[in-house]
Amino acid sequence: MEITGIISALLIGLVIGGLGRLVVPGRQHISLLLTIGVGVVAALLGTAAASVLGVADTGGVDWIELAMQVGLSGAGVAALSGARTKAPS
Repeated sequence: MEITGIISALLIGLVIGGLGRLVVPGRQHISLLLTIGVGVVAALLGTAAASVLGVADTGGVDWIELAMQVGLSGAGVAALSGARTKAPS
């Protein structure tokens, strides 16, 4: 993988992770680096799921694929945020 591919993956991860944080209500207790990681993984999984369902290659913006990616990112952010907060005693 070239450096441009790595930079592109990080930028896409930042955008998808940020949108995922916006979808989840309340304050999330995870770092920016973890948000980017969740975004990168959600982008890859969302693209794979869209390919399996046959909605990855459409004319224009792939709204269904983007919705899958943001939904997966929101689920990842919520799961990690819930895991990092302490339960009240």
